[in-house]
Amino acid sequence: MKAYQHMTKAELLTLKKDLEAQFEDMKSRRLSLDMSRGKPGEDQLALSMGMMDVLNSSSDMKNETGEDTRNYGMVDGLPEAKKLLAEMVGAEPENVIVFGNASLSIMFDAIARSMTHGVMGNTPWAKLDQVKFLCPSPGYDRHFSICEYFNIEMIPVEMTENGPDMDAVEKLVAEDAAIKGIWCVPKYSNPQGYTYSTETVERFSRLEPKAKDFRIFWDNAYAVHHLYEETERQDTLPDILSLCKKAGKPDMVYEFVSTSKVTFPGSGICMMAASEGNRKEILNHLRIQTIGHDKINQLRHIRFLKDMDGLREHMKKQGALTLTKFKVVWDALEQELGGLEIGTWTYPKGGYFISFDSLEGCAKAIVAKAKEAGLVVTPAGATYPYGKDPKDSNIRIAPTYPSLDELALAGQLFILCVKLVSVDKILENK
Repeated sequence: MKAYQHMTKAELLTLKKDLEAQFEDMKSRRLSLDMSRGKPGEDQLALSMGMMDVLNSSSDMKNETGEDTRNYGMVDGLPEAKKLLAEMVGAEPENVIVFGNASLSIMFDAIARSMTHGVMGNTPWAKLDQVKFLCPSPGYDRHFSICEYFNIEMIPVEMTENGPDMDAVEKLVAEDAAIKGIWCVPKYSNPQGYTYSTETVERFSRLEPKAKDFRIFWDNAYAVHHLYEETERQDTLPDILSLCKKAGKPDMVYEFVSTSKVTFPGSGICMMAASEGNRKEILNHLRIQTIGHDKINQLRHIRFLKDMDGLREHMKKQGALTLTKFKVVWDALEQELGGLEIGTWTYPKGGYFISFDSLEGCAKAIVAKAKEAGLVVTPAGATYPYGKDPKDSNIRIAPTYPSLDELALAGQLFILCVKLVSVDKILENK
């Protein structure tokens, strides 16, 4: 079929009638499909069920240094947990603090501490007239939600295949002391699946922010979530902590990672890696906030994953399952939309999402149409600060949660909605 833009009005009206009949048939099935969040599917969760058996009533509950994990203590985490989480992102164990089950909580707490107590002796953000964050866009909606919660002004920065537009980042942070941070998902970014280039990471380490308390929030959520085995070997992300230290700015970055999508979301372990100065300040707060996180869960993860080699083997299985689902979506998009010039999409090498761009002005209508027929996808605009996509075109597709049968049906319905809304948009100008 030729591109929709090249069709006559009569051809488009005939096509619309056929598409509407297909849509009504889909609606009549009373479907309930969900591609809204990056949640592991049941097949992925099943890979970690062995973790439920590694500790029992006869287990040795002491860690490698002989400390009893059932009791208070070790507020910064088990040494072996520090080592594993550090290796996940290429950091050093001495830079790591192990927290609870979710890196999102650590990021929220880091902002909250900055608001109430400031950063390394600087004025608490809550006492400032204005606090701003740079937000590479499209980006992660939960990062943006944290900013909205604390009334932090968000400044969108264009996201490219090599990472954020660094010319813009460098200029903005150098000129405005109210800019206190930037959100980054450096590996297989949410939603496009881009990995920052080495040049981009190096430029981050050499930033000259006007604000002394500026921090890079380096959310390395998908550090080990490769779709292809060769990607792990070829697509290595430089260690931002080492680069910042080398550049004489060791305190400029907070790095985060978790096992939420490695083992069980909501029951994983997570960490922040930071300079010695940052660690000291954070631990001073943390010792008041808690007497220690769940060390039994840390031990459970270590006994199950064992070490970095064990984690790699586990993630190869995860990647194979995830790639199968990504291919279902890619194949459907290519077969049904290829050549129609009504949408483009990404082919990430890892992570959890495919970023889809419709014709301008169509994303909200596509999402609404899908919901009408029983398919929930991420709200249009969610990948931009304040939910405002300037082109109303970006939609995040999350393929992992549905079964293969459900995914095939969800892809079919999504594509049908894209076609219908696109026809209506083109007809407006005929």
